[in-house]
Amino acid sequence: MLCHTVAAAGCALALGDRPWLMGIVNASPDSFSDAGAQRDLDARVQRAAELIEAGADIIDVGGESAITLRPPVAVAEELERVVPLVQRIVGELGATVSVDTYKPPVAAAAIAAGAVIVNDVSGLRDPELAAVCTRTGAALVLMHTRARPKQRLQDPELYDDVVVDVCDFLRERMQLARDQGVADEQLILDPGPDFAKTPAQTIALLARLEALHELGRPLLLAVSRKDFVGALTGRAPRDRLAGTLAAIGAGVDAGAHILRVHDVPAVTDFLAVRAALRGDAAVDGRLALDDAIRHAR
Repeated sequence: MLCHTVAAAGCALALGDRPWLMGIVNASPDSFSDAGAQRDLDARVQRAAELIEAGADIIDVGGESAITLRPPVAVAEELERVVPLVQRIVGELGATVSVDTYKPPVAAAAIAAGAVIVNDVSGLRDPELAAVCTRTGAALVLMHTRARPKQRLQDPELYDDVVVDVCDFLRERMQLARDQGVADEQLILDPGPDFAKTPAQTIALLARLEALHELGRPLLLAVSRKDFVGALTGRAPRDRLAGTLAAIGAGVDAGAHILRVHDVPAVTDFLAVRAALRGDAAVDGRLALDDAIRHAR
């Protein structure tokens, strides 16, 4: 895996020795996979604490679901959902937090509350979002999508070559961010699985993920419970863990630096066993199973 350092609001995130896990905490009631699972602020903070305990390196807080069946959330409502949650996760848990938003006022308020990464799923549709990162020093995730926020775009004929389109788009968005004053060291790239892509297009993209390394920045991989996994397996979002782990294994093989996931404990276990069997992690010769977990109870 290629090594990169990301500048994030005064923090230096050293990526490359191992995949980092970005645990998802949704502050929206209509998430596609865990709608309403944590119904209030205390429950969401507790969820963040559980993800950190399980191995999450970053907590990604979102106040608006990408689901296309609902209109965009008003800025005031998104602020109400996101800001107190970021404040508590940073203040009480000391976590590194990213904010999943494409709205500059929400990004600015979340950074003021302690977030250090802006995870923009709009493909930098509003350049002011980059300007917010310039002013604050926050890192910026640039994601590939040809759809506007909340738009479902599924066209099997949209791309002559989806990988070429992703690379060209992200290269253009990187330059747009630079034009707003963002340094390359602040940039993280996301190929956007399922965003403005059919399942077949997403699979074609992920099969050639290594091509994105030519852009010179770390890669964030968000494949957890995604539609392409459901299309391959015929399973609903909460039953897509096995398929998600298969996609994560392929993504790590291709050099993904950050994995955005719902099921942090399972992904942590998967990566631990994978690293041991590949020789990427040292195994103590005295390793033994605790008798307390030898048998099912």
